[in-house]
Amino acid sequence: MAIAADRMPDRAADRAQSVRPASVVDGVYDNIYERLMSLEIPPRARIPIDVIARDLNVSQTPVREALSRLEREGLVCKAHLIGYSAAPQLSRKQFDDLYTFRLLLEPEGARLAALNMTAESLKFLEDVAADMGHGEQPVDRTSRYSRFARADGHFHDAILAVAGNEVIRSTLFNQHVHLHIFRLMFHTRVTQEALEEHESLLAAFRGGDAVAAEAAMREHILRSQDRLLSAFE
Repeated sequence: MAIAADRMPDRAADRAQSVRPASVVDGVYDNIYERLMSLEIPPRARIPIDVIARDLNVSQTPVREALSRLEREGLVCKAHLIGYSAAPQLSRKQFDDLYTFRLLLEPEGARLAALNMTAESLKFLEDVAADMGHGEQPVDRTSRYSRFARADGHFHDAILAVAGNEVIRSTLFNQHVHLHIFRLMFHTRVTQEALEEHESLLAAFRGGDAVAAEAAMREHILRSQDRLLSAFE
């Protein structure tokens, strides 16, 4: 399935204005990432490098570099003689397996984090959580949702960093869990309820309560799973 080339230039001027950060590659990456997360580029759709470059008014080199980064995150796939395409969505089986996997590791990670928590670590987690709700003003709903997906992954990774078990942390990080689950559903309910559940986790960390932290993380993951199930209906 290809992205219709005759439709993409319609927004070229708007998009080109957004691709002017310090690094052009970062700007191209952010642009494609947001379009993948919001499903503007649908699962399995081809992503022609020349069309993206023309759409964003950049050369093909930063587009290739951005797509290579996205491939490492599992958001795009590259096939010989075909090029890049958006990764397929998680199947229901993959989704269930992923949440079973999370429930095995993340509650324990939260428990360990509560035991290892310092004032400095807690302040960092609170800052990350605050940034998710009140950080840099997004351009639109699409960029807000995409930014939240990235920040949510950062928050969970920061908890595991405090936990101190690098096997758990690296195993979860390499699955790029949060990018794939947020890509299932583009809906504000996902973000608002997650923020409330993060506050429950922070409350447990503030109290140094390892049992409560483990329970809060388990509840957060179960609720996240329930929210996203409707993507399969």
